[in-house]
Order: sequence, then C-alpha cells, then structure tokens
Amino acid sequence: MTTPQEVLKRIQDENIQMIDLKFIDTPGTWQHLTVYQNQIDESSFTDGVPFDGSSIRGWKGIEESDMMMVLDPDTAWIDPFMAEPTLSIICSIKEPRTGEWYSRCPRVIAKKAIDYLASTGIGDTAFFGPEAEFFIFDDVRYDQTANEGYYHVDSVEGRWNTGRKENPNLGYKARFKEGYFPVPPSDTFQDIRTEMLLTMAKCGVPIEKQHHEVATGGQCELGFRFGKLIEAADWLMTYKYVIKNVARKYGRTVTFMPKPIFGDNGSGMHCHQSIWNNGQPLFAGDKYAGMSDMGLYYIGGILKHAPALLALTNPTTNSYKRLVPGYEAPVNLAYSQGNRSASVRIPLAGDNPKAKRLEFRCPDATSNPYLAFAAMLCAGIDGIKNKIHPGEPLDKNIYELSPEELAKIPSTPGSLELALEALQNDHAFLTEGGVFTEDFIQNWIDYKTVNEVKALQLRPHPYEFFLYYDC
Repeated sequence: MTTPQEVLKRIQDENIQMIDLKFIDTPGTWQHLTVYQNQIDESSFTDGVPFDGSSIRGWKGIEESDMMMVLDPDTAWIDPFMAEPTLSIICSIKEPRTGEWYSRCPRVIAKKAIDYLASTGIGDTAFFGPEAEFFIFDDVRYDQTANEGYYHVDSVEGRWNTGRKENPNLGYKARFKEGYFPVPPSDTFQDIRTEMLLTMAKCGVPIEKQHHEVATGGQCELGFRFGKLIEAADWLMTYKYVIKNVARKYGRTVTFMPKPIFGDNGSGMHCHQSIWNNGQPLFAGDKYAGMSDMGLYYIGGILKHAPALLALTNPTTNSYKRLVPGYEAPVNLAYSQGNRSASVRIPLAGDNPKAKRLEFRCPDATSNPYLAFAAMLCAGIDGIKNKIHPGEPLDKNIYELSPEELAKIPSTPGSLELALEALQNDHAFLTEGGVFTEDFIQNWIDYKTVNEVKALQLRPHPYEFFLYYDC
C-alpha cells in the first residue's frame, strides 16, 4: 500500500475496525494511539489526526499541546500482536497552528536531512543498514527505594548459572565472549529468533538473517536489508517492536540497553551507510579499499564530528560503559578496511560498486534512529563539502597497541556528559540546511543533562535500569 486510497480501500475491504497510529518521541520510544476506522479519511494523510502532545517527552507544554499525526501510507501493516485485526501506520507530526512540520519531530528531522542532501547536489539518496544487538533475559528485577538500590538480570544461557539447580541443569552455558556462533543446544534461542525474523517479514521488513551474538546470557542479533534513511529507521523501530513482543509471548524479555551485563560484550548498532545519485553508488573508486574521494571525505566528516555525534548516536550514560577497549566497541577514532577494532570499518564485500560503503561502529540502539541517521548524514555531508580527508588508515589491531601509540589516536568521549559538551561546541554541521534547529539541539542537551546526567549523579548505578532497560 503506497497511497492513501489503497490504505482506505484495504480498511473497507477487510473491515479493519482498529487503526493504530505510531509515532516516535524525542528520546526514541514509539508511542501510539488507536482509533476506530471512521476516524481515518484522505485528510488524515495530509492534515493529520489530532492528539495531545503535552505528555510527550521533550515536546510541548500543556498551554500549546494540540498537535497532528500525519499518516504515512508506505508504512501500513497488520499488527501481529493484536487480538482484533489492527492496521499499524507510522506518522510524522505537524503543528496545527501553522500547518508546518514540527521541528522537534525526529521523523521530520530525518526528512529534512534527505532534502538537505538533495539540495547540495551531492546525491539524492542515503542508504543505512543498522545492525542492532540485544539481550534475551528470563528474569529482570530492579528497584531504587529509600533503603536500597539493586538490579538483577538472569538467563538460562548465563555462564553464571553453571551451578544452579535447574532440575536438571544440562550444563550448556556459553562462556564469556564465546557466544558467536554456537549451535544448539548451547544456543537455546534459535526458534525464538526465527519467529522474530518471520514476524518482521510479515510487517514489511526485508529480512536477511538471525544469529547468536558474542556475549553469554542470551545476546542475539537479527539482520534486515539496508534501506533509504527514513525507511531504515522505520524498519528498525518495527524490529525493536517485534522482537520485544515475540519475546514476551515466550515469557521472556528483551533489552537493547548497551551494557546490561558486567564483564562481557555490550550491545551496539553498527551503522552501514552510503550515498547514491540517480541510482548510482558514489562511494566506489580507486582510492584506499576501493573507495572514492567522496567516500573518504564522508569518513573524514564522521571522524571529525564523532565526539558531538555520540551525543545522538550513543545517548545514554550506559552507552559509555560499552565504549571501552577490548569489547568490539571501538573507542579510537580511526578507519580501516575489514578491521573491527577501528571506529570506522570499510567492509570488504567484493568488487561490486553497489556494495561499497562504510560502517560506523560506535552507535548503539538506545539512540533514536531518525536522529542518529540524520546526524551521521550531516557529518558526512560536511566532510564531502569541505573535503575533510580522514588521514592515513590504521590497519592494525588497535586493541593491541601500546599506550604510547594509543595516545596519538583521537578517542570517543568517555561519558554522556562529555559528549553533550562536544555537541554544545560543535553542531553547526547539524544546523546546515535547517536539518536540526538550535532549539532542538539545546532542548536535547538540556533534557539529557537534567533527566539523565544529573539524575544519575544523585543516585547509585542501579537507577540506570529505570532509565534505559526498556529502550
């Protein structure tokens, strides 16, 4: 379904009574409103459906809370988790007072990033392929009271359960950092992941693969094909929604929290990206690793602005517990071909120019994908416009370099607070073309500082589970 008329026809032909309207808030969580079929007509796809925006994080005050959700017909699918047949549609947000798109709506910002790309004449399409890792747990408990603070996560696969009475304990527990890719019975989640993958396909996500990940305790990953910036972000939100709800069906729970387990790999979201024009890839060439000058300049922009980017691509205090050396989460701002210890990897994917891309390995899936993808694109465009060369590649295992060698390589911020400071000092590349507004950036910095950085300075570590477990 690609037109409002096709969506409305399906609603009538199949007598779909419930329409679920989904939109994303500033931090990156889906919100939804379900309406009866008679509340949707062709104007819903242009003018929108009214709702109260005063309770949405980072948005309006109660004195100006009326807002409009504008339905995107390209995003319609039958929700597989509802008892009553329900059509799910993703929306962008408009201001009813002016009829303009809302400048704090993340999906609107993503659209402005694509418009900005086209306006530069560099290209007309940005492709993104995120790889979001997650944990499947059997039990999660956390609390913060007047007299105690704690968190507890558990998994039948956890190495810490080798001695637990399980009546019987069969002993198949992946060792720390050895969860990539054991076959069953050590991998107990094959069937769950298959159901997750096939359910995603029913929701319109172009699926590719599923597998266990490195960490013990149920770390996994599913893969879907790369897509244009906005559709890739739409698919990622569908991915998270499906995975969490399939896990719930099995009496389990899923988190994309970057570092829920101490001493083992955290969960990242490696982001593959490239720019095309008129159906032709622009990053293939005769330079290092088969890249073009444009592709290298894009990398230069990512590396230059990485400290500020991380305030959007790694937006939680917990993100920086994953960004430590030795856990496949690069902290050194270098690039290299086929090298997973570098923050930017150029995949070795054969000679096909269409496969030529870069992979930024720092981000994690607590980020709002519309904001993260738009920010990375803006950084890359800045690199291209200003011909920012990334310098010489670092074709070494960075984790094995000496302290003296590491000291010569720029590194990522060590905390969310430092990343927010970097964003405060370096965001002109985001406001170029009106993609991000000064209002949005300051609102983001203020929200994160008050509600996360300062809140966690006053409370012990377990409070992170209150803030981030359901990301």
